[in-house]
Amino acid sequence: MSGLQDRVIVITGAGGGLGREYALFAAREGAKVVVNDLGGARDGSGSGTSMADAVVAEITEAGGSAVADYADISTGEGARSLIDAALTTYGAVHGVVNNAGILRDTSFAKMTADQFEAVLKVHLLGSFHVTSAAWPHLREQGHGRIVMATSTSGLYGNFGQANYGAAKAALVGLAATLAIEGRKANVLVNSVAPMAATRMTEDVAPAELLAKLGPEHVAPVVGYLLSDECTDTGSTFVVGGGSVKKHVLFESKGVQFAEPPSLAEVASRWSDVTDLSGAVPGTNPVG
Repeated sequence: MSGLQDRVIVITGAGGGLGREYALFAAREGAKVVVNDLGGARDGSGSGTSMADAVVAEITEAGGSAVADYADISTGEGARSLIDAALTTYGAVHGVVNNAGILRDTSFAKMTADQFEAVLKVHLLGSFHVTSAAWPHLREQGHGRIVMATSTSGLYGNFGQANYGAAKAALVGLAATLAIEGRKANVLVNSVAPMAATRMTEDVAPAELLAKLGPEHVAPVVGYLLSDECTDTGSTFVVGGGSVKKHVLFESKGVQFAEPPSLAEVASRWSDVTDLSGAVPGTNPVG
């Protein structure tokens, strides 16, 4: 088997935007796709079946294979029912794209706990719940591909998105750990920070920039990360507008103090601490 042919791919938030593109691309490559979407608004309110149904109709009318799922993946019960739907319909699950998300943007000074927690519940807990439900099946069969949808807001921050940025940064850490734990079972886990024009970004980025960032540019990279050909794991990629870049954490050469330094000693060496000439990719010293 190669590529995505006959692989069963579960994609959350696949009723529109990037998720829809991922689903259409995977189906064109021969995958059997479970199109999950709660059908709510951008802020997570409401629900409906029309969004997921429309994507399934597009796929089946083009000769592909897909099934709709409307579960709320922010709960463990909903996530388990989603994976059960893949197993019941197709008998397996081979790949997961944790793409579902909502926005509750506001400055941190005005952000409520409810706004913060609602975003983490969908992006972070939803990704945890779906991955947790799929994990034993992927490990048992000795094959799995997981893609986490992070964001440049998680990598670099963005005004008004403390909740979103925190959730997206957390997904990079989750993916890094799962990559370590899944490696022996050939379960590969990577993250993609997409730059694309969708309803999530329609008022976040300038219109002239969004015009260059069609979601169709991102889908082939996600498709590759789901494929049998992919051997990367624990990596993060920034993708959009035809650009594909690997994002890596670097560390400066830094300073080694023989004894606990005073504040003045730290201050005197701070320019050496922050000097990035000769920086190298960071590693976990306790890993």
